Amino acid sequence: MPNGKEILSKVKEKIGLSPSGSSVETGKGKSKLSKHVTHGYHTVKGKSAHPMEDYVFAEFKQVEDNELGLFAIFDGHLSQDVPDYLRSHLFNNILKEPDFWSETENAVRRAYRITDDKILEKSADLGKGGSTAVTAILINCQKLVVANLGDSRAVICRNGKAKQLSVDHEPDSERKDIEDRGGFVTKFPGDVARVDGQLAVARAFGDKTIKRHLSSEPHITVEMIDDDSEFVILASDGIWHVMSNQEAVDCVKSVKEARSAAKALIEEALKRNSTDDISVVVVNFN
Repeated sequence: MPNGKEILSKVKEKIGLSPSGSSVETGKGKSKLSKHVTHGYHTVKGKSAHPMEDYVFAEFKQVEDNELGLFAIFDGHLSQDVPDYLRSHLFNNILKEPDFWSETENAVRRAYRITDDKILEKSADLGKGGSTAVTAILINCQKLVVANLGDSRAVICRNGKAKQLSVDHEPDSERKDIEDRGGFVTKFPGDVARVDGQLAVARAFGDKTIKRHLSSEPHITVEMIDDDSEFVILASDGIWHVMSNQEAVDCVKSVKEARSAAKALIEEALKRNSTDDISVVVVNFN
């Protein structure tokens, strides 16, 4: 008979909240609305000395007469507390928005801003670090709403072809906006562009010390799910540093089970010498 810790671990895995101290988190789930729609996730700590800063959320949730698939990757920088806070609060804030069903994109955008404000207010407890995010809300297995800040990415596979649904918010591409806010972008030899010489993304949650030079405005994409839609990948930048969108799709398109696909993608990234924390969520549509 399983003991209390084993039971708690299984419950957390089912709802996408595996123990945060573990070096590997894994889990899976399936839609009650459509037997063809499933999800799986897998995470691995990178080779850095700091603790694991990636957090995953993945679950199907019944809301009145609707089913929502809620999926996210939160990739912290100088922080475990900010991505952990996001995992606990961001979707709740989105679903609290009164116009979520009628104007979903506006509701998501507003909830991102509100959540960022809360993180900044709680900086004494959460620290001065921050987090990128990519979130996906699957509404009744028909409509996918993707939002992101930073360089965690969402890629959908249609008929074997990769299509990026998010935008990598790189300092070079938003240099003018950063400078208009009073900040600057540096790029030293052998390094990536950084805001104020510190952060390698132009948009993020938190980061109180340089927040006035950053944006928390998410990029949002809406994608309708049809017979050509095969699966979507959400992953932190530990994947995208070593693989293109199409390479990631090609790596897993023959893997039928979603969690196995997420694990296979991470294993391939590790073979390509990715050293960062890596988190992957795969949602299969058929």
